Amino acid sequence: MLTLAFIRANTEQSIQGLKKKRFFDAEKAVEKLISLDDKRKALLQQAEQALEKSNAAAKEIGAFMKNGQVDLAESKKAETANLKASIKELGEAAKIAEQEVYDLLVTLPNLPHSSVPEGKTAEDNEVVLSWGTIPDLGENAQAHWDLIKKYDIIDFDLGNKITGAGFPVYKGKGARLQRALINFFLDEAIQAGYYEIQPPILINEDSGFGTGQLPDKEGQMYVTKEEGLYLIPTAEVPITNLYRDVIVNEKELPIKNVGHTPCFRREAGSWGAHVRGLNRLHQFDKIEIVQIHKPETSYQALEEMSLHVQGLLQKLELPYRVLRLCGGDMGFASALTYDMEVWSAAQGRWLEVSSVSNFETFQANRLKLRTKIDGKSILCHTLNGSALALPRIVAAILENNQGPKGIKIPHVLVPYCGFEYIN
Repeated sequence: MLTLAFIRANTEQSIQGLKKKRFFDAEKAVEKLISLDDKRKALLQQAEQALEKSNAAAKEIGAFMKNGQVDLAESKKAETANLKASIKELGEAAKIAEQEVYDLLVTLPNLPHSSVPEGKTAEDNEVVLSWGTIPDLGENAQAHWDLIKKYDIIDFDLGNKITGAGFPVYKGKGARLQRALINFFLDEAIQAGYYEIQPPILINEDSGFGTGQLPDKEGQMYVTKEEGLYLIPTAEVPITNLYRDVIVNEKELPIKNVGHTPCFRREAGSWGAHVRGLNRLHQFDKIEIVQIHKPETSYQALEEMSLHVQGLLQKLELPYRVLRLCGGDMGFASALTYDMEVWSAAQGRWLEVSSVSNFETFQANRLKLRTKIDGKSILCHTLNGSALALPRIVAAILENNQGPKGIKIPHVLVPYCGFEYIN
């Protein structure tokens, strides 16, 4: 969440940043925020003046009573009662204005970093780098939705029978490949200094608010009817919320956590060929890396997290590219996001498999996540990234590695899988 103090001190920067994030009522929202805060301050000032008058009148009442001037004392008592009623009304009005400020602040997205390019959609994202050679599989290459049927490793029909569309059943070598990827990604993260966490996959409303999913994405989240708990869209939410209402010791920073969880997304409104097969699911597994930093080290950490994800893709021998997202394609809470996309040879298109983001103080402000440096309390910076989401990785492995002997397993995964081919 943005702070009113920052918006007041950097009004034009805030307006331009909100516009870059495609928040079109930026001027009106900022003007309203400042106006409401001015109103709140004026009400509090009036209340303070009334309190001073009330305190002065109380002293006069005592003097009048002491001198036997009962009529004057009673008159002052009536004046004091009116002042106290006014103080109460002014205080309540100030609280209403303060709540209106807060309610508007939570609807504002984070401001983008200065390096974020202008743009409206994914077409305007900036390609930072590309790696690997795109395989030429010829005209007979099969898409992963055909390969999984051919080798009987993932069953969408069974998932549809049990739950519904977008909930696949992994079988045999398909299940073993899933488990291999999960263990490989966790091992790589732990070797890179991350501490493993296994969090709950249901969260309360405070947790969703803390990381910016609520009130922005409630329409994309599954929620239990009775308890009002949400199924997590990513492990970022419960892992980051471990530090809600926490003052972290400076010596503990940076904090680096990793966790594997299933993730749940309604994907309301998604349709068309781009959601076929494993391209977009309602339930999928993902390994998430989360870091908490002092402000001065967070952008170096973002680059290191990007390199970590790239290293995973290189070890899996998957051609990929890195995108710097434009303002219009960024998430609500992010200040800067890199997307990693792998090449899907049979589909002939890039598939997003990871987003790595720096949220600066946006989440920390909501979470009340702070540290103390030289005795001064400051908001931490939070970062997270997918390392990695499994479905599209599996899709790319199946498609890119298909051949006469079956689907070749990347060399690094063979010890985890226990087999070299799916055939």
